[in-house]
Amino acid sequence: MKIQSKAVHSGDRGKPATQVPVTTPIYSSSSFIVDTSEELDKILGVEAPGFCYARYDNPTNCALEELVRDLENGAGALACASGMSALQVALTAALLDRRKSIVAADALYGATIKLMMNVLAPFGVEVRFVDICNLQAVERAIAEEKPGCVVMETISNPLLRVGHIARVAEMTRSAGGALLVDNTFATPLMVRPLELGAAMSVHSATKYLAGHGDVLGGLIVSDAGHAPVVKSLSRTYGPVLGPFESYLTMRGIKTFPLRVERQCANACLIAKHLASHPRVSRVHFPGDPHHPDAATVAELFPSGLYGAMVSFELKDAGRPEVFAFMDRLKMVVRATSLGDVHTMALYPVIASHRDLPPKQRQRLGITDGLVRLSVGIEDAQDIIDDLNQALAG
Repeated sequence: MKIQSKAVHSGDRGKPATQVPVTTPIYSSSSFIVDTSEELDKILGVEAPGFCYARYDNPTNCALEELVRDLENGAGALACASGMSALQVALTAALLDRRKSIVAADALYGATIKLMMNVLAPFGVEVRFVDICNLQAVERAIAEEKPGCVVMETISNPLLRVGHIARVAEMTRSAGGALLVDNTFATPLMVRPLELGAAMSVHSATKYLAGHGDVLGGLIVSDAGHAPVVKSLSRTYGPVLGPFESYLTMRGIKTFPLRVERQCANACLIAKHLASHPRVSRVHFPGDPHHPDAATVAELFPSGLYGAMVSFELKDAGRPEVFAFMDRLKMVVRATSLGDVHTMALYPVIASHRDLPPKQRQRLGITDGLVRLSVGIEDAQDIIDDLNQALAG
């Protein structure tokens, strides 16, 4: 099946029953009754399929995991309570039996950097940052560090750079490491990292997959080598997603290809408009033919689907000017998230990259005039009109 059909059908109706519901129900029970102690023994020992305790497995969560596994063409999946909890489990799985060393893209979500530097580094994990789009620099860092794990984003947050996943995966495997890709911005509609050699693909389910601003969740899709480790860690850590959130995420995924296609089309129009606006000095968008990673984008992304994130810099603007622009927005939502059906504007300096020192932000190109736009499914002209009136001052 194509991904549009998988989004609608995978996960649901997979369990034998006399009458199978069209949509997977919400199983809110914390434990499950089995017929015999022998059967319970086998389920607890992972010798037979079944359910006994919700920290281990839940039918609603399993349906979501099956759905996302199919979307990414992986071997296994895990639904977690947030994108950051999913990232921590994935990092632990990658480093469990490998050298405690990470080579990470220098352009990452601020909380991801904070997790590695403030949580993992104090436990002895070495972290080295590198420009993931500079393949020579990546090759040199991997050769010198021989990392257990390499971390990158399909589309970087917030400057929307695109690294060559297949080449980075090849280098990582040659050094005995595992490539972990945050695929939140691209979604499986555009890029499926495991098909390009990644060991694990991580999503904030809060964003495009659930897509309606009503779920907090995370997902890991693993290859065959890491799926059992991820599941085992989950049983110990217990970072599981609640069944109601799993249900909402499944419901959101059924329409995610339609939503993301519309969002990508809107983003192309808005990026083009902003590029010609006199109040905008620069636009960052993967669909721009002059994008610094245009060749990689052309190789990885389907034509016309370049993601729905657009970042732009207000001309001669600092924090006061950006605040004034943001406060003038009427339809576009000022909120610290992305991927929802509504268009959302975020100021990275005070939100996604707030915890980075100012000098580090400047070095990465995150200026005080940068605004990140998550384009929604509204009429594109309405979005443009709202941006225009806010830019006019």
